[in-house]
Amino acid sequence: MALPHPRPWTDPTLAVEDRVSALLAEMTLAELVGQLHQPANVDHDRDAELLAAGGIGSTLHASGATAGNVRDDGVSRDRVDDLQRAAIGASRLGIPLLIARDVIHGHRTVFPIPLGLAASFDEELAFAVAERAALEAAADGITWTFAPMVDLVEDARWGRVAESIGEAPLLTSRLGAAMVRGFQASRRLTACAKHYVGYGLSRGGRDYATADVGETTLRNQHLRPFRAAVEAGVGTVMAAFCDVDGIPMHSHRHLLRAVLKDEWGFDGVVVADWNGIGELVEHGVAADLRDAARQAIEAGVDVDMVSGAYSAHLAELVEEGVVERALVEDAARRVLRLKIRLGLLDPGCAALPGGGDLAGSRGLGLDRELARRAATGAIVVLKDDGVLPVRPSADDLPVLLTGAFATERAALMGTWVLDGHADDVVAVAPAVRTALAATVGSAVADRLVVDPGGFPDRSLRRAREAGTTIALVGEHSWRSGEDSAVSDIGLPPGQLEQLRALAGVAERLVVVVLAGRPLALGEVLALADAVVLAWHPGTEAGTAIADVLVGGVAAGGRLPMSLPRSSGHLPLSHAERPSGRPLPDGPRGGRYIDSPAAPVLPFGAGTSRLTYGPLRTTTAGVPVDGGTVEVSLTVTNDGADDVREPVLLMMRDEVAEVTRPLRELVDVAIVEVAAGASAEVRFALPTTAFGYHGRDHTFRVDPGRVVLTAGWGRPEASSVPITLT
Repeated sequence: MALPHPRPWTDPTLAVEDRVSALLAEMTLAELVGQLHQPANVDHDRDAELLAAGGIGSTLHASGATAGNVRDDGVSRDRVDDLQRAAIGASRLGIPLLIARDVIHGHRTVFPIPLGLAASFDEELAFAVAERAALEAAADGITWTFAPMVDLVEDARWGRVAESIGEAPLLTSRLGAAMVRGFQASRRLTACAKHYVGYGLSRGGRDYATADVGETTLRNQHLRPFRAAVEAGVGTVMAAFCDVDGIPMHSHRHLLRAVLKDEWGFDGVVVADWNGIGELVEHGVAADLRDAARQAIEAGVDVDMVSGAYSAHLAELVEEGVVERALVEDAARRVLRLKIRLGLLDPGCAALPGGGDLAGSRGLGLDRELARRAATGAIVVLKDDGVLPVRPSADDLPVLLTGAFATERAALMGTWVLDGHADDVVAVAPAVRTALAATVGSAVADRLVVDPGGFPDRSLRRAREAGTTIALVGEHSWRSGEDSAVSDIGLPPGQLEQLRALAGVAERLVVVVLAGRPLALGEVLALADAVVLAWHPGTEAGTAIADVLVGGVAAGGRLPMSLPRSSGHLPLSHAERPSGRPLPDGPRGGRYIDSPAAPVLPFGAGTSRLTYGPLRTTTAGVPVDGGTVEVSLTVTNDGADDVREPVLLMMRDEVAEVTRPLRELVDVAIVEVAAGASAEVRFALPTTAFGYHGRDHTFRVDPGRVVLTAGWGRPEASSVPITLT
């Protein structure tokens, strides 16, 4: 007869819940609370006593509260292994730590900022990027990333828009879920859907500000990406800094416990944001840190990031009968369940000392091919008056490449890059020179003039002597990210003035915009012959930009956010709801008296080499319960190069119980069409795709007419009505 396992929680043949229950039964109250305590940058020597007591459940490697814009020394596999040895070897129960790190858009290999990746509209690409980032991070012993961010954002002034997937609930839901699956594909790292919920609605685009939003809008828009992440199996969810309708999210029992945990059945971990529990005092809803700890655990926050509120007060609150022990046990169960699902309590776990590649991520090298594909997919060509690709002959005037970004590397990586290195980044100037040599010969490439733009008068003189001037403008990466809101979304000072001057002398002007947010580019579009929005592209920045400028690659990116005319037009979204008095034909257009209300370019915009045929359907009438709506169109590639790009399908529900958007993204198809060829694009949508949450906040699909549109914003846009019966 086999003897019982001395530590059944380490037996991988047992069911997860049985292992968790066995471990919980052995734990003291102090050890339970320890699993909920997440200090930053735990040191195996300095914190040896607390580690030995089982007083730490996880740690975050970060340089501070706004780590995304503060570089640190990078993560070290040796340091992580030392921490795990201390946690396992010195503690009574030998429970490993969760090691957290902000792996936002890559680890050693840096991919485009999430907003840039969103421009691809490509779920497969989002999955691949997250999967690679997880592989590299896990090699360094990281087991928890605080990504993806699935906040919907309609205000480009907000610095964290760079981390978002844009303004559309469907796109954010799909790409966010794809990233969750990618991060967690190897089961060595857990993802975190953040920031639950409403953080992207921060008033005025100011970070950490209040979010004024009702539950109907939350359910029909802002909760949808989180629900999709939960359905994709996300291991953790992070509470938002903001308050929603006057209740800070770190104490919002209804949204955290009633909706997320009870209604949706989320069995993972809810983690506080940096000092989010402690900041309940600053919000004015908690008297002190002890009161904040009580409110947070009752609301459903399982792990306390850095505030120390749980570590200092939770045990005494339970012992005094103020907080039910069952709440602490449930939170600890969730943490332990996550650790077991990640294999951290299995013998020979790769994340633990001796279980993996001691070389860490450095031993993996960089995935430059994927980085290049992602960066190219993120590029949106906003305008091209026939000047791309740039391929002069040896007899033509030289090409001028001007602007600080021509030779810059670090800024091209974007915000929230903790472990990538600027030395690995391909700068724009050498990449353009290489592309010219490959396409039109070394004689032309050797004549490329690179001017970093430190002396505007010199740049103008060189532009007069050039056949094509390529001007690189935009934001440094430090201008976006956490706590980096701006009041003016125009180009940084001096850049527009320089573009005006260049436009006055250049024979042909191509403008490349590097940015962490949508900028007000109306005048830039008027000045230039071509405008390319490349975001902050990452490790292969220069190569991807050169592919589009010179190599003839058909950039398939589309705007994941509307391009506003000015800061005064914000917030802005394609999914605006109708009002009672739109006055579309009035002298003021029903909006502003000094400006058109429409964006410079709408959500989904971007030049295309495809022409669209009319949208067709054979299912004009569909049963509302369990039916499927099928529509199709033919697209034709009129260009000389193959094309891969998204085709967007929009909807309008004309009559509903609550106001619904005038237009809303309802499906996306990624098509690949060879030069000169045509392809059939088919959409098949269950009737639930047209549903919404009504006045009682329950989900419903109404009978009635829905209008579907393909090519919205294009001259050949077409629509078909569908009747749900």
